[in-house]
This record gives sequence, structure tokens and C-alpha cells, in this order.
Amino acid sequence: MLILIAGPYRSGTGDDPAKMAENLKRLEAPSHALFRAGHVPMIGEWVALPVWHAAGGKSVGDDLYEEIFHPVAGRLLQLCEGVLRLPGASKGADNDVRIATERGIPVWYRLEDVPGCA
Repeated sequence: MLILIAGPYRSGTGDDPAKMAENLKRLEAPSHALFRAGHVPMIGEWVALPVWHAAGGKSVGDDLYEEIFHPVAGRLLQLCEGVLRLPGASKGADNDVRIATERGIPVWYRLEDVPGCA
């Protein structure tokens, strides 16, 4: 399955690039286990960051950032077959869960609950 890993990226960082990088590492942490289980892990920032940079994005939270980041996750959820929601406050990740639930896409809150990851 293509599984979106959702959790805090920008939330709680005060837009500090080092803190955002740490959050991205936390998002990436379960990716290898998902891959080993036969899934394809996906993180919205893996798509949104290069798109934002290619479009000329300069400052986190600018209009271009807002135009790209959350819509990317919505588009990915048209393709994803599951969501792994990691702990931590995040409006974006909560929105991903809402969209997934509305679309009937399974949402897991623990890696070990994802099929093949027990």
C-alpha cells in the first residue's frame, strides 16, 4: 500500500528550520519499517518542499507555502491507501486524518497496527 505518514512538521517549531528538520526526521523514522513490510511510505513534505522551492518559495508560511503544502497532502490522499498518524499536535496531520476518514481510507496510530508491521 501507499501509506501517508502524517504528523507534526511545522507545528510547534516557531518556523525554526532546525526544529522543522527534526520533525521531518521523526516523520521519516517509520518509513523503513513500512517499506520492509512491502508498503511505499509517503510524506507530504517530500513532495511539497521541492514543489515550493521550484515555485520560488522563500519563507515558511508565505502565500506560496500555504498554496502548496496542505493541498499536496490532499492530492496524495487521492492515491494513498492508508495513513499512519504519528503523535503530536498538527492541524495539517489532523486534516489528513479527516480527509482519509471521509474517503474511507484506514488510519493507524501505531506502526505495529499497519498490516505487515506487527
